[in-house]
Amino acid sequence: SFWSSKTNRHTKSTMKVVLALAALFSSASAFMAPMNGAVVAPKTTVMKAFETELGVQPPLGFWDPLGLLSDADQATFDRLRYVEIKHGRICMLAVLGQITTKAGIFLPGTIDYAGTKFSDIPTGIAAYDKIPAAGIAQIVAFVGFLELFVMKDSANGAAPGEFPGDFRNGFIDFGWDTFTEEEKAFKRGVELNNGRAAQMGILALMVHEELGVSLWPGGI
Repeated sequence: SFWSSKTNRHTKSTMKVVLALAALFSSASAFMAPMNGAVVAPKTTVMKAFETELGVQPPLGFWDPLGLLSDADQATFDRLRYVEIKHGRICMLAVLGQITTKAGIFLPGTIDYAGTKFSDIPTGIAAYDKIPAAGIAQIVAFVGFLELFVMKDSANGAAPGEFPGDFRNGFIDFGWDTFTEEEKAFKRGVELNNGRAAQMGILALMVHEELGVSLWPGGI
C-alpha cells in the first residue's frame, strides 16, 4: 500500500542517517573537544602523550569520548590521524562536487552509450540510481587504484613521509619544502580543520537529502 511503501522509505532513510552519523563520529571524535574547553580523557597519561599534537588547539583541546586512544602508542595515533585526514580530504571534494553541480557545471557529453548526459545525473545520493553499473564499477576501480598505489604514506605501507597524510611520495611537492616549520604547521592545521568542517557539512547535506529538505539557496 501507499502508506506501507512510504513507511519503508522513511525507515531506510533513517537507517542511512544513523549509519552515517556513527561512521563520522567514530572517525573524528578522538581529535575534538567540548566548546567549554574542559579536558576529557580516559587516562591522564594518554592526554599528556597527545595533548600537543596538531589539531589539539584552543578552544577545543583534547577530547576522546570513545576511548580510541586508551593505551594507544604513537603509531596508533598516527594511523587514526591518517584516517581522519583522508576522510576530511574526501569530504572536502564531496562538498566541492555538490557546489559545482548545484551551480550547473557538468562535464560535457554523455556518460554511457544510451545517451545519458552528465547533466542528467543528480547531485548527492540520488546519483547512484542514475549512474550505470559500469560507471559505478569504474569509479570503484579508480578509487581502489588510488588507495593501493598512489595515495599512500607510512600508515599504509609507503616509505615514511614527513607527517601522516603526506602523499607526496617523492613526486609531487607544490613548493612544500619552501615553507618554514611554522607555515607548515599552520597549513596542516587549516587542512585538518577544513576537513573536519567538510565531514560535518557533507553529512548535513546527505541527511537533509534523505529527509527531502534542501539546504541550498532556492531549494535547488
